[in-house]
Amino acid sequence: MLLTREIELINKYGMHVRPAGAMAKLCQGFVADITVANGNREVSGKSVLGLMTLEAPFGTLLKITAEGDDAEKALDAIAELVNNRFGIVDE
Repeated sequence: MLLTREIELINKYGMHVRPAGAMAKLCQGFVADITVANGNREVSGKSVLGLMTLEAPFGTLLKITAEGDDAEKALDAIAELVNNRFGIVDE
């Protein structure tokens, strides 16, 4: 199953090392192939370095694609993580 969802970064500093680490760690827990895109730039959701290269500040609308048996669960978990500001208190 291939699913896509757009998610807005609402944390103050956007995608930097801590959110990238949190997202990659979460994505690594799923079997689904997960990609994250900002415009024409697309990276693996399981790569901290890749996520950091997205140049995605506050307000960026990321396109998240997941393909695999747990794709829907992966997208739901990613949306929850982003909406909770990656669990980072000062963001």
